[in-house]
Amino acid sequence: MTRRDLLRVIGLSAGGAAMYQAMSSLGLAAESPYKGTPKLQGAPHGASVLILGAGLAGMVAAYELRQAGYRVQLLEYNPRPGGRNWTLRGGDTYTEMGGYTQHCRFDRGLYFNPGPWRIPYHHRGLLDYCKKLGVPLEPFVQINHNAYLHGAKAFGGKPQRYRAINADYRGHVAELLAKATQQGKLDAQVSKDDQAQLLESLRGWGALDDKYAYAKGPDVSNRRGYDKPPGGGLSARPIDSQPLQLHDVLDSRLWRSLTEGEIYEFQTTLFQPVGGMGRIGEAFGRELKGLIHYNAKVTAIQQDERGVTASYVDARHPGAVRQARADWCICTIPLSILSQIPINVGAPMAAAIGAVPYAATVKVGLQFKRRFWEEDEDIYGGLTATDLPINTISYPSNDFNSRGKGVLLGAYIWGLDAYEFTAMSPDERIRRAVEYGSQIHPQYKTEFDNGVAVAWHRSPFTMGCFASWSEALRAKHYDNLCQIDRRIALAGEHVSYLPAWQEGAVTSALDAVERLHQRVMAGVAG
Repeated sequence: MTRRDLLRVIGLSAGGAAMYQAMSSLGLAAESPYKGTPKLQGAPHGASVLILGAGLAGMVAAYELRQAGYRVQLLEYNPRPGGRNWTLRGGDTYTEMGGYTQHCRFDRGLYFNPGPWRIPYHHRGLLDYCKKLGVPLEPFVQINHNAYLHGAKAFGGKPQRYRAINADYRGHVAELLAKATQQGKLDAQVSKDDQAQLLESLRGWGALDDKYAYAKGPDVSNRRGYDKPPGGGLSARPIDSQPLQLHDVLDSRLWRSLTEGEIYEFQTTLFQPVGGMGRIGEAFGRELKGLIHYNAKVTAIQQDERGVTASYVDARHPGAVRQARADWCICTIPLSILSQIPINVGAPMAAAIGAVPYAATVKVGLQFKRRFWEEDEDIYGGLTATDLPINTISYPSNDFNSRGKGVLLGAYIWGLDAYEFTAMSPDERIRRAVEYGSQIHPQYKTEFDNGVAVAWHRSPFTMGCFASWSEALRAKHYDNLCQIDRRIALAGEHVSYLPAWQEGAVTSALDAVERLHQRVMAGVAG
């Protein structure tokens, strides 16, 4: 059972609050602590900070420290800002570990986000920086009742509309509870007055008829859809659809995906930057122009009583070793990479750096000759969930009803399936994604144009998607990872209770710069 499946089971059996508590203990969900940027005042004249990594954590730290008067420089492995805040567009090239190079051939204006792709409404820190940097946002559609739920062995492999499974599951559950209530089986738990109100609410919640049955009729069709929708003229009369039997709904196990939109991080409204998630990193890069040294592969980090020195080489053509030095250092390099770099920190931090594994994920972006999901199936945004290895298909939440080609997320692969796909060549990953996706959308076979596939364990700048904390690892290592070790502080999504989310990177950076500034000022005062 995957962690995602476990959380779904918890949510279905014990409710959303229990599922959120489980997610919090695993470090998968937490309320953002963002209350505004820290007030950094009185930085000593000439005080300097070296920041390693120009992902969101590094650039947030640089932005705030520069505002406070520090001299700041950043070393970044990639030839671009943003780190995992990254968008692939036509003309871009990406080379993964192992030497495979992909040339993105998407049409102009189309894109794919290999990393983060949505922003929850309560990630206030990231939203605030989007506002400050002038990055326009648009809604991201998470739940679309007209998208699909699919099981390879359910209903003969035929995908079912989300709205139908949702309506039928709720309707049958409502009918069962109504029967139990009417038969007096809840008398010990629910008062008579409450039973009457419960029955009334179940009728509305489950679309039950006047006998509290979930049965074919206009109210049910208005939830799950019609066999023939209402229209105008002589052919206007609708034809109601027949609900699925409870056994068939339960046996399909498609109900496992019904809670996806109720998870705290996925509740509406969600956002995406217009033109791709990478617009945020690009905006930060423009703001910090001249401070970021690109194509800088850090090879060693050493600190002494006067400052910190980072050794680095040209990431494209490693040769002569160069050095950058400052009074202080904020390191945002992912632990999967940092654990392989010599760094003279104390034993507690060193143990923490080497202890945290990174999740394996693969994302595949597919361009099609037309937006068939809209033209043929009336799916505008949202996600289709499947038990096939591709796991998720996400339809674009922009350029609705437009002509021409379109790009969708053809796979978001987790766990053992991700390891299997990582071992494949990019072309094979794409071929498999098209093959699996055609079981849901037969149009794949004739409409597919081209694609790109990013396996995060083959990413040379992360070697994994995000920090995969367990409760035991957090108890043993998290606080040690957060401590400032003499002149070195760490920041990034891995130093947060929001791993995998950009808000974790933002809030960890703000926490690090505030504590670092306090240490600097304490030294000045001393």
